[in-house]
Amino acid sequence: MNSTLANARSSSRTTRPVANVQESSNGDATPIVNVEDVYKAFGQQHVLNGVSLTVNPGETRAVLGRSGTGKSVLLRLIVGLQEPDSGTVKVFGENTTGLSLDQLAPIRKKMGFLFQHAALYDSLNVAENVAFPLRHHRADMARSEQNDRVRQVLYEVGMENQSAKMPADLSGGMQKRTGLARALVLDPELLLLDEPTAGLDPMGSAEINELVLKLQKEHHMAFIVVTHDMHSARTIANRLTLLNKGCVVIDGSFEELQDSSIEFVREFLKHS
Repeated sequence: MNSTLANARSSSRTTRPVANVQESSNGDATPIVNVEDVYKAFGQQHVLNGVSLTVNPGETRAVLGRSGTGKSVLLRLIVGLQEPDSGTVKVFGENTTGLSLDQLAPIRKKMGFLFQHAALYDSLNVAENVAFPLRHHRADMARSEQNDRVRQVLYEVGMENQSAKMPADLSGGMQKRTGLARALVLDPELLLLDEPTAGLDPMGSAEINELVLKLQKEHHMAFIVVTHDMHSARTIANRLTLLNKGCVVIDGSFEELQDSSIEFVREFLKHS
């Protein structure tokens, strides 16, 4: 995962023993992510109230809901930037609660994260931004190999001719593509996207959706996409989880949401 997350610090984190992080011999047997009955509050504000969901290898799950309903907090729990008050969060079969930063590191390296606003480093050009995780987490790779990898992922996201540009010179869509290339550069098994189409015009949103579909086909990785964009969720996701007031209202395919008689689901679809 990119170094912004990999270097994150939490003064409240306690340490517990960790098992070896290994892939299951049967890739379909163990979910990539398993969130069970998770609660999270900040003071008197209860953000997540008993949320459960799983993400299987190769699956794309969209997490939808109104602003402030806990979607981004859920991502932060999965990444290990925060811990649940109760319940469990397992990533690649490992319960991440209570792990030290050193223990989290090998798990995080198997994730990629696209921030809502791309979070590029202003002083680095496109290629340097994408290379940043490699420079910090793959010292075993020769610099020439790192540079080849950067060129490869920039090509995958259609930014191969923009490598020398600075973030300030990029459009919103190009910044998202650069952030996506950085999230891909460590070859993750899980990609987390926080509002990937936010702030983009319809054409830019469609391009990001097409890019995600392309990556799904080529890499077969798991995706978790937090979004308020129902069209995007319908386009790219296998399953959708709709949150309201920190609770899962419904979990299923788009067709199952359409067929639901739950009032909140019907209202959400009506206004999406």
